[in-house]
Amino acid sequence: MSDEILGGRRKALEESFFAKESEKLRKTLQEKEQAKDKKQALAAASGITDDAVLEHLIALDIHSDTLAALSLVPLVEVAWADSTMDDNERSAILSAAKDAGLSGESAALLDGWLAKRPSYKVLSAWKDYVAALASTMDTATKDKLEKDLLGRARTVAEAAGGFLGIGKISSEEEQKLEELARAFSSV
Repeated sequence: MSDEILGGRRKALEESFFAKESEKLRKTLQEKEQAKDKKQALAAASGITDDAVLEHLIALDIHSDTLAALSLVPLVEVAWADSTMDDNERSAILSAAKDAGLSGESAALLDGWLAKRPSYKVLSAWKDYVAALASTMDTATKDKLEKDLLGRARTVAEAAGGFLGIGKISSEEEQKLEELARAFSSV
């Protein structure tokens, strides 16, 4: 009889152990899947494809909405640098927003920025955010993020310039691009 009791308890103990191990494994797999989904959402929202940058942003608990706004502020600022929003600039920004999957309140906010130049507070908040973010990154990761964000802003600047909208960036837009770049180097 004691063998039966012992055997029953041993079996219960084993089942309990393996149930706990199964639960740990299930949670680990679920967390990995969530991290993968988050990385894909960040990549879609920002256009950033570098895994190191994306993983760093995930580690900082940055969400795709935050990153979408982060990536669009420089585009809007460059477009308004010469005090007007050209149709080609507007199209370039809308294309970037579409690529970022911007919707809902964020899309409404962007519509407002396209209709009327945003307050200087938006750019000031962006600069502070980028400086804080950049201070947590190693040089290579920071450089990749800067290159990506400012590269897209340069594309907007080029959308309205030169012959048939190709090539020339106004001096105001160039100054704005330099101002945006300083946010990355102020750390």
